Amino acid sequence: MTTTHSEEALKALMLLSLDGDEAAYRRLLTALRVLLVGYYSRRMAAATRADMEDLVQETLLALHSRRSTYDRNRSFTAWFFSIARYKLIDHHRGRGGRRLAETELDDQIESDFSEDRLTARMDVERLLDGLPLRQQELIRQVKLEGSSVADAANRTGQSESAVKVSIHRALKVIGERLRGTS
Repeated sequence: MTTTHSEEALKALMLLSLDGDEAAYRRLLTALRVLLVGYYSRRMAAATRADMEDLVQETLLALHSRRSTYDRNRSFTAWFFSIARYKLIDHHRGRGGRRLAETELDDQIESDFSEDRLTARMDVERLLDGLPLRQQELIRQVKLEGSSVADAANRTGQSESAVKVSIHRALKVIGERLRGTS
């Protein structure tokens, strides 16, 4: 079964779950877990797997406890990711405020996101899914965030040529997926 992470699919699952469909709720939670791992991994580079898992669980529990407050006429992903942002801020506050200012600035920038931008971000995450984690991170750093190859090489401890080769190979795999040849 392929899980779709579009606004429409997630909102449909949420609405079904609000109407009592337990299977839809389980599918929603599974899809949201995948999105949260990607969302938090980009914002918590130094976090341990246990910290990440705790934060994902806290966010899903918050969704569960607040789902009755969801307005069926509004964007589901905007509502859900606002919960995720608050949980991330709480996490940083609980750890002495490291990266808190940066997270809050990200929240201000992201608070005016559009559904199209979010859907595009989710599409990119689906394309990166399945690539080795190192390649995913290099694509994010160089192609999505605009870091130089030299900066990415310094951060990862690889040579510049190794970074270039890794990115090239990852883009080739993504291209094959888009063409349906892989």
